[in-house]
Amino acid sequence: MTIDWNAFTPWHALAGGLLIGLAAALFVLGNGRIAGIAGIVASPLRALTGGRSLAPERTRLLFLLGLVVAPWAWQLVAPLPAGPVDVGTLALLAAGLLVGIGVRMGNGCTSGHGVCGLSRLSLRSLVNVLAFMGAGFVTVYVLRHVVG
Repeated sequence: MTIDWNAFTPWHALAGGLLIGLAAALFVLGNGRIAGIAGIVASPLRALTGGRSLAPERTRLLFLLGLVVAPWAWQLVAPLPAGPVDVGTLALLAAGLLVGIGVRMGNGCTSGHGVCGLSRLSLRSLVNVLAFMGAGFVTVYVLRHVVG
């Protein structure tokens, strides 16, 4: 992966970060819960599989709807950035499975620990962020330089 420094504009990253922070703050202030995507996705799924009503999950479903609609809203003001995927389907499935296992083991995901947990100065979140970032660095190194 290379970065085209001539086309790099930090304003998009800043705007995205501000929107993520605003969404997380509004979610915790309005709902009293952390905006961890893994938990937000899992709760309605547990309600569906447990035969419970989805009515109490309305806020979480709206949050998920916002995540799905956001790229379409972005296209109204700018083109979506290219996101090339240079691995096969099997690798993507394995990666998704490993991320899911890591989320369960770490009791949260990057949004829960990395965005919300670190902003609350949670030591548990710091340890989790260091663990999954370190695992990501090692994985990329091994796949690109050892396995080839």
